[in-house]
Amino acid sequence: MSRGNLSMAKQTSASQSSKAPPKEEDFQVITVNRQAYHDYFVERTVEAGISLVGTEIKSIRDGKVNLRGSYALIRNGELWLENAHIAVYEHGNRYNHEPLRNRKLLLHRREIEQLQSKVSAKGMTLVPLKLYLKHGRAKIELGLCRGKKLYDKREAIAERDVKREIERVIRKG
Repeated sequence: MSRGNLSMAKQTSASQSSKAPPKEEDFQVITVNRQAYHDYFVERTVEAGISLVGTEIKSIRDGKVNLRGSYALIRNGELWLENAHIAVYEHGNRYNHEPLRNRKLLLHRREIEQLQSKVSAKGMTLVPLKLYLKHGRAKIELGLCRGKKLYDKREAIAERDVKREIERVIRKG
């Protein structure tokens, strides 16, 4: 009996010592919706999967995606991405996709319900911020956003100009 316990202890300690350090995540950003950061205050972000058809993922891997002007809606308990342009795949044939079709976003029901309550109660909107590939799968980062007023945009531009000027002075020494 003691011999069996001894071998179990060795296996446990061997498995703990042979753990490799975690690999860097396979993460490739395809596109960023910079206009969204200009037009909205981002309160919270959520990662969602996207339901795609065959040639859409090929166009995404080629980087032919535009998120400007797109948004997400909750209809019948499902989350949908609207007005996102994924270009037609050049080497596709009759099975090519429609560039502006509505795409279903994949989130847990509980997460969708939480987002719906915040969107309806506080007058916020869901805006796609980034599209990226994570472990070979297309993911989208949605922002729970509140719209900026014109004076907020001017303030952000002024802050950016001041930072740029400070960096320029520091570089010149």
